[in-house]
Amino acid sequence: MGPRLTRWMPGLGESRLALPSFRLPGLAIAGLLAAAAAGLLLGPVPVTPAGLWAVLADMLGLAPLPAEYRRDAVVLGVIRGPRVVLGLLVGGGLAAAGTAMQGLFRNPLADPGLIGVSAGAALAAVAAIVLAGKLVGEGAGLWLLPLAAFAGGLGATLAIARLGRRDGATAVGTLLLAGVAVNALCGALTGLLIFMADDRQVRDITFWMFGSLAGARWVQVPVALLLVGLPVLGLLALAHPLNALVLGEAEAFHLGIRVERVKQLAVALAAVAVSTGVAFTGLIGFVGLVVPHLVRLALGGSDHRLVLPIAASLGGALLVTADLAARSLAAPAEVPIGIVTALLGAPFFLWMLRRYVA
Repeated sequence: MGPRLTRWMPGLGESRLALPSFRLPGLAIAGLLAAAAAGLLLGPVPVTPAGLWAVLADMLGLAPLPAEYRRDAVVLGVIRGPRVVLGLLVGGGLAAAGTAMQGLFRNPLADPGLIGVSAGAALAAVAAIVLAGKLVGEGAGLWLLPLAAFAGGLGATLAIARLGRRDGATAVGTLLLAGVAVNALCGALTGLLIFMADDRQVRDITFWMFGSLAGARWVQVPVALLLVGLPVLGLLALAHPLNALVLGEAEAFHLGIRVERVKQLAVALAAVAVSTGVAFTGLIGFVGLVVPHLVRLALGGSDHRLVLPIAASLGGALLVTADLAARSLAAPAEVPIGIVTALLGAPFFLWMLRRYVA
């Protein structure tokens, strides 16, 4: 193993980009707040800081809303507010899940897609788009597509977890191979459903597959807070066991870690968080893969007690920033957010491969 790969892989060595660890939490929080403020203030219809403060004061009952800020209240309350909050939650969930999967698999290329969440959610969502009109009629409701995607993501993960379990133990290698097979099967079935779809359904599927926060509503936020926020907190509680697993399963067991329980909890929590995010936003790539690497490079190591919360903060900030770009670059049209994250994430990932592995 070369020195560059040692610096790059989770839990191994130091990074040239290492920053003082005591500064990073503060920088992560500052970045999160700055991204949220930019997401609220900037866009095709700009909102001034005074307008934002007036709307917040009115919402909190501190002062009545002046007439000149009524438009800002509509923009913030109906459109940008739920988008920013949902983006922070989903981005944080994707990044935290990616961090946990890289620690669990001890593989820098791991992301939540390995446990079938994205492929299963895509299959169920495409099935809902193609078959919903025939099964339940048009106008099935706001929740049909998210519920289908959520169930599909969890179902695929459950199947992979079951296939990867032998004699009461979950082998990480077998879990990885099962994930490859189930992802391939879901992809084939998704392609078959797309072949059956009409032109309007194909457009809907394409838009969903690239991801978007355009459908964000306040009614979705409590659900996301519960089903993304709580799993992320659960993953934070697994920071110490994940640190031990970096050394190997046998070593972690001798350190008193209940290895099987940790693996099951990590997979389950990551699946719930990512399935919920995918259900509300569609498929958004690279956040769960790139953000953990960026944090590890900045830290110069892989202490999950720091990496997990910082990655969650940075993931939320990144997704809100990508959403701002998505709705601003081609205004009044909107670029799918998955395209923006891929355009940002893929070159950065290639740079990391070139600099720290090649």
